[in-house]
Amino acid sequence: MFIAQELRKKNIAEYLLYMWQVEDTIRAFDCSLARIRREYIDRFDYNEEQKEEEADWFGNLIHMMNTEGCRQQGHLQINKVTLQMMTELHQQLLSSSKFPFYNAEYYKVLPFIVELRNRGANKEEGEVETCLNLLYGVMMLRLQKKEITPNTQHALKEVSTFVGMLSDYYKKDKEEPLEF
Repeated sequence: MFIAQELRKKNIAEYLLYMWQVEDTIRAFDCSLARIRREYIDRFDYNEEQKEEEADWFGNLIHMMNTEGCRQQGHLQINKVTLQMMTELHQQLLSSSKFPFYNAEYYKVLPFIVELRNRGANKEEGEVETCLNLLYGVMMLRLQKKEITPNTQHALKEVSTFVGMLSDYYKKDKEEPLEF
């Protein structure tokens, strides 16, 4: 919860990737709040009040995952809405002539997006989601200490730059709405 709050303020893409990781963490503990508390939360250097807040937050997420039918897979509605807001901003940036650097970066990563979509199981996902799925997938590979091919590393570098730009514009738009 504490990490999520900070990431949401600083970088929306990192926040969303973190929340996807939290969803997977909850699944890894079989959606058991008792296990999450005992085996996960208690490992952090939190005081008792912070541990209770964190446990409440996880409890609410578990409840939402059960209610929304994403106990085994998929994303919470709150995360889908965040992705949708990012996607809408992406479309606004592309359709405006006021953001040529964003447009240039988009066309630079478009071949990677097309290739990733052609390889992926879900060809209907949006461009922003495709980019975030690459970032999340590489993060999971690194956690598992698996090799990342040079081609994937190249795509990762370009997509990271693009998603970083989108996140920066998202933050700027929240602070003072952008003019398109």
